[in-house]
Amino acid sequence: MQSYGRLLIAFILSVLTGWFLFQQFANKAPLETTSVAAISIDNNALMNTRFKDMNGEQQSLKQWQGKVIVLNFWATWCPPCREEMPELSEMQKQYHQKNVVIVGLSTEDLDTTKAFMKNAPVSYPILSGDLEAMRLAERLGNDRGILPYTVIIDKDGTVVTHFFGRVNQQLLEKTLIPLLKVSSSNEKQ
Repeated sequence: MQSYGRLLIAFILSVLTGWFLFQQFANKAPLETTSVAAISIDNNALMNTRFKDMNGEQQSLKQWQGKVIVLNFWATWCPPCREEMPELSEMQKQYHQKNVVIVGLSTEDLDTTKAFMKNAPVSYPILSGDLEAMRLAERLGNDRGILPYTVIIDKDGTVVTHFFGRVNQQLLEKTLIPLLKVSSSNEKQ
């Protein structure tokens, strides 16, 4: 009986430690990483990467080449991931006419992702990648395994920057607006 008491105390301490650590790190501002040296995938391979959409059809990022892609890696169990989804959805509505697309890439299986999306609709495309999505995130610089993880890819398929943790519109616009200005000045020439 005494060993059960010790186990219960150890369990409670573990839960409290986990909760404390979550509270310390969950709401911190995302860490922007402007160096893309850790990225180990070429543009063509990245754009040809394929994942299932919510209908189970294989989709590649290539269909959005020529647009600025905000590739957001997320999971249903991740509170900061769920918190940023409404803001990303609003950004998709605001920027879709400006050649920007936000793509959500779930790191869970298709059935889990589909079930979640029934109660959390968004205005941007959602793909399901399971473990392959996490492998792609790692090749795109997520050496910490952190979710959410967001990568901004320019119109040519080149990774411009990436963010660890929850993002917001103001943070993303710091990268997007200069990219859009460069694009519009190139189109005028």
